[in-house]
Amino acid sequence: MADSKREIERKYEATTATRLPDLSRVAGVFAVAHLGVAELDAVYYDTEDLRLAADSLTLRRRTGGGDAGWHLKFPVASGIRDELREPLSDTLPRSFAGLLRSRVRDRALVPVVRLLSARDVHHLLDADGALLAEISVDRVRAERLTGGGATAAWTEIEAELADDGDPAFLDAVEHRLGKAGIRPSASPSKLARALAETAPERSTSPADRPRPRTAGDHVLAYVRHQAEAIVALDPAVRRDLPDSVHQMRVATRRLRSVLRTYRKILDRGVTDPVGDELKWLAAELGIDRDQEVLDARLRARLDGLPRTLVLGPVRGRLRIWSVARRNGSRRRTVAVLDGKRYLALLESLDTLLAAPPLLPAASRAPGRALPRAVRKEYRRLAARVGHALELPPGHDRDVALHEARKAAKRARYAAEAARPALGRPAKRFANRMKAVQSLLGDHQDSVVAREALRTLAVQAHAAGEPSFTWGVLHGREAAAAEARERELPEVWERASRAKLRAALGG
Repeated sequence: MADSKREIERKYEATTATRLPDLSRVAGVFAVAHLGVAELDAVYYDTEDLRLAADSLTLRRRTGGGDAGWHLKFPVASGIRDELREPLSDTLPRSFAGLLRSRVRDRALVPVVRLLSARDVHHLLDADGALLAEISVDRVRAERLTGGGATAAWTEIEAELADDGDPAFLDAVEHRLGKAGIRPSASPSKLARALAETAPERSTSPADRPRPRTAGDHVLAYVRHQAEAIVALDPAVRRDLPDSVHQMRVATRRLRSVLRTYRKILDRGVTDPVGDELKWLAAELGIDRDQEVLDARLRARLDGLPRTLVLGPVRGRLRIWSVARRNGSRRRTVAVLDGKRYLALLESLDTLLAAPPLLPAASRAPGRALPRAVRKEYRRLAARVGHALELPPGHDRDVALHEARKAAKRARYAAEAARPALGRPAKRFANRMKAVQSLLGDHQDSVVAREALRTLAVQAHAAGEPSFTWGVLHGREAAAAEARERELPEVWERASRAKLRAALGG
């Protein structure tokens, strides 16, 4: 796995005549060490259509300075990026190829820009000699390696926070630079500036997309947002970042749901096969995620028991059972993301967005077409909740409540897609549907937990261990499920108020 660090930096405009002010006057700085000038030679790679740059990703091979090698940067927030590093080599590191696969796919990565920089480096140190920040004055010459070979040159100042430093320190540095007339740069990175200043012609960026006006525009905007989320989360899943699998699965489910809900706007003859593949992907992502949720629930229940009720090697058995179920799940998830079927799904989403299969209803005003779809999903949910509440407690009711949960999720996602057009009523409706979904989700988690606890009790009994504790936990889960069922009528009453539906035209 590549080395990784969180990079927090700010860039400022400068000229060849710009001089740094006395930075020893910044609060907390005890000394300023001048390290001299380093010569850096970096070649930046991208696809011919600049897919990485479009998502603010940076891939470069750099020589010179103290960190020669391959660098891959992912945006986190304004001025914050995760930088991954691999040693210098002639070819793209395999780990980077995997992290870029969702964006690059079968496109070639080619050199697009070369930056030659003379970096004059200063270190701001505290009283103990520890690094607070690195300040550099960079004189840059950029050469476009595609599209005519245009060049550009500029000077900039870069302030990079030391590892684990307080971001507020950069505010103090910026204040001092501002007093010297040095202003923040309008460009987020050297690569962005180089591409802009050497571009043969102005390219279209996401900001240039027209604002949604019709019902079809709004649905496509939501589809595009979720498709982009899947692609963006792919590297995070490969890096095993917290909650990444869950978020990617949610984006997949949202996308599938909206394709099913708005079938009067997008031709289901085209979208249904895509939806089938999204269902497959969500199921694959869910293998590890569902076990993770179940593990956390069972551990929390066990931690909540008095010691006198914990008999036998309960924690050890739970740990062994969990490891056995999760063994290899991460490798399987990465294998899915490396597979042809997943990459074909991403291509099909690109095709759908490039040539959307719009039906006549797509051209209508969003205030007419979108509420109709939301109300249809509400009616489906109302029927399922009503059916579940009519059943006596037991297996059939559990199944019916699980089906109602799925319907609540679809109603919520339908309203979320309509929110940019319908505003606050859609937001409130989505929130109420989320409340129903959450309650029913907790109920379903209890159903799954009880099945797992029964299995653990059987295994413990067969091994000659006490099964008492598993029975206690099973009883507590049953009580939790009953509580959720008692709460459902009140939660549903709030979610189904006629006034709320009327705000959506129902």
